[in-house]
This record gives sequence, structure tokens and C-alpha cells, in this order.
Amino acid sequence: MGEEIIVSVSPLETRVAVVEQGLLQEIFIERVHARVTVGNIYKGKVARILPGIQSAFVEIGQAKAAFMHITDLVDPQFKFDAVNETSERTYPSIQDVLHDGQSLLVQVTKEPISTKGPRATSSVSIASRFLVYTPNSSHIGISQRIEDEVERERLSALLTEVCPAESRDGFIVRTACERASEEEILRDAELLREKWQRIQADSMNAKPASLVYEDLPMHLRAMRDIINRDTQRILVDNKPVYGAMERFLTDFIPEKAENLELVSMEVPLFDAHNLEDQIETALDRNVLLKSGGYLVVDQTEAMTTVDVNTGGFVGKKDVDETIFRMNLEAAAAIPRQLRLRNIGGIVIIDFIDMINEEHKRQVLRMLEKGQQSDRVKWNIAEISELGLVEMTRKRTQDSLLRRICAPCSACNGRGFVKSSETVCLEIYREIQRKFRTLYGKGCQVRASQSVIDRLLDEDSENVSELSKVLKADIRLQVEASYTQEQFDVVLPVSS
Repeated sequence: MGEEIIVSVSPLETRVAVVEQGLLQEIFIERVHARVTVGNIYKGKVARILPGIQSAFVEIGQAKAAFMHITDLVDPQFKFDAVNETSERTYPSIQDVLHDGQSLLVQVTKEPISTKGPRATSSVSIASRFLVYTPNSSHIGISQRIEDEVERERLSALLTEVCPAESRDGFIVRTACERASEEEILRDAELLREKWQRIQADSMNAKPASLVYEDLPMHLRAMRDIINRDTQRILVDNKPVYGAMERFLTDFIPEKAENLELVSMEVPLFDAHNLEDQIETALDRNVLLKSGGYLVVDQTEAMTTVDVNTGGFVGKKDVDETIFRMNLEAAAAIPRQLRLRNIGGIVIIDFIDMINEEHKRQVLRMLEKGQQSDRVKWNIAEISELGLVEMTRKRTQDSLLRRICAPCSACNGRGFVKSSETVCLEIYREIQRKFRTLYGKGCQVRASQSVIDRLLDEDSENVSELSKVLKADIRLQVEASYTQEQFDVVLPVSS
């Protein structure tokens, strides 16, 4: 299956889209005023220690201090080799590890999300095309996506030479390393070690709460992390960025340099590939399926829920078969939606209830199969007795919805506003509260057009009755700037 990487660059933002057969699979956005900080290394300064939750806040020069749990601090410093993997680790008190004002080198692992600041760790890692270098850990790991046992053994033997037993550093082999030559892997390892030495030297002279190492910009990170054997075209619409990408590919991924193309700006690049419309669709709550069914995706602070509905799909056989086909189609569509919307954290999927155990297994296998192509770490649990599937997907950044949208000022993110009928009833209660002040003087009600229309139409008799009780007029005034929930009940302006 062919894959295209489309890079659109403007003075204010860079967008990278991954497209397969014309369908948008993933979208990455980096804006000038909110650059991605995951992977950056800072010289942090401990600002506050919270013994009650074994955590600390560390100033790194951003608007909000970075949060660090004890597990972000001691795992790279303390060895647990003598501890049985099945036994529970006992961590020291955070006050024994950190003190106020202490300086330490930390790396951002999670962007600020909602009201939370960034998450950081002292377990620094530096990525290249083939390897991830872990200078504080002697662990050697190989990507689970490399399934060929012969290749895994070759890579393991090669890394054992690079990191002998007495070595205090380690490497993790990335998926792109499969079938890479020994020369390429050794060169990557050497470059990463040299980069770490420069970072350590720079950190010695850096001021507390300052940036020491910045990861690659968005367009080059895409070249390093996204390109794979299926990548057929890489399109970019900015000449300077094209030059930087060409140099990067020539130096590190020469076999893909010929796939890079500079595109004319006669038509905006995303428009030419129908990507703007697909991004808009990815913001919708409902996802239509080919059969006529649909998904409902709701994102909350704690989790994301995906509800499967048959909609207009009625099937051709019995009920069980109809439900199975609907769930199977939904299971195939959900992984793409999670990647496209960049949804992370806990995800609860509510499939339509199935009785047949084999149907349940097939639906779960379809979901797992779709997740295999996800670059982000994930985990899927079995279907519960209530027909729910619980899964997690690693979250390092805000979702697409939260990145390019803001909470509605009218409903404060609830997704609903009070009905005009409800607001009218609130107005009546407000008049009752102010009865003594308004008696004999009347009042002026200021509200939105929809609320005033209801007061003049369906509720006109109620307004008339209130006017008689007050023994004064109730005047109505439309305020164009008011939301449906806003209103004021004030004394009338004397003429």
C-alpha cells in the first residue's frame, strides 16, 4: 500500500499529513507560538516538592513548571536488577532524591494538556533514524515490530558489541533499523554518543530553567520518524524547507531522496489533495460508515468514548449477523479515527451487544489488526461483560480537536446551551427575587433574540400576568451580543 507524506509550510505553522490512497491517516501540526517540546532537554530547577504524592514541579523556562513523579526520577538512577520483576519495587522518598533549588537535566515526555503542565523525566533518550540512545540505562531493546527472529538475533548481537557488559549506556533498535547494514547502525550509535557528550558539555554552562537541546523541527522529525518502506512520495511546498529535507534525506535516508518533490504553489497543497475537508470531518462528533452505521466520538478530560450505532444499516440476514457485520466494520474504522484525531489516554469502545463468542473474538482481532500500524504505544483489553472494550493509547500531545479548537464561550465546553424555555423560566424567577425593588416600577429584560422571541410569542401570557402582578410594564430588549444563556433584569431607563 503506497503512502504519501505531505508537508505544508507557512510563516505561522507547519503541517505534516500522512496519506494512504487519498485518505488522511495522520496529521501533525506545529505552530510558531506553540512549538512541540516533546524530546527537548532542559536544565531544570526544582521549584516545589510534594511529598504526599511523591512528586515535584521543576522549572524548565516554560509558562508552567514540568511535573515529575518519583518514577520519572529514580528508575534511570537506581538499578533494580536484584529485584524480582514480579515483586513490587520500593522507591525512596522524593525528599531523599531532590531538594528545593536543585538543578538537574530533564527531558519533556508529554506536552502541556488542558490545565496541566508538561511531564518530564530524568531518563533522557535521543532518537536517530535507526536507534534510540539511553545514556542513563544499559538496557538493550529491539522494536516488537521487527518479527523476523534471525534479524532480531543479528541486531541483538551487533548491539551487544556496541554496548559491552561494562557499558553504562544502552540502545533501543527502531523499526526502521530492520535490514540496515552494520555500518549504518554503528555510525548512528557513534553520532548519538557524540551528541550526548555535546549536550552534557552545554548543560554545564547553561542557566537553570533553560533549554539545552532542542529536537528536530517538525518537517525533519517527519523524515526521521514517519518514513518507511511504503513511502512513495514526499511533497513539500516551501523551497527552503525542501532544501533542508533534501540534505537530511541525502545524509541519512538516501534511498528516499528521489521521492522528495517540491510542489508549485498555484493551488494550496492541502487543498490540492482534498485534505482540508478531511481535517474538518475529523473534528465532527459523528463518523459515518459505508454501511450506513456510524460512530459517535466524545472526548472528555478523563477518557474518550466511542459508541457504535447501526444507523440505517439493517443487514440482510438475522439480527446476530447484522450486529456482527456492523461491529466488524466499526472495529476496522476506529484505529484510523484514533490516529487521525490523535486521541490518547483511556478509550472506551461501546460495541453493539454480541452473544456469539466467536463474533466477539473476530471483532477484537479486527481492532487489534488495525492498531498494528499505529506508531504510538497502545494496549487493548478483552471485551467486558457489558460489551465494552477498554484500551489505552499513549498521549504525548493534545488531540487534534483540542489543538485547533477552543472551548465554546457560550457553553463553556459542555457541548450544550440552556434552551430558550429554560432561560425564560430563569428570568421569571429573577423577577420574583427582585419583586420588592421592581413593584410599581416595572423592569427591562435584556436577552438574546431567541429568548425575547419566546417571551413575545409562546410566553406572552406569562409576561402579561407578571406585568399585572408588578403593576408596571415589563419591557423587552434584544441584545445581539448576548449568548442564549445570558440575560439581565434591570429597572427601566426613565424617559
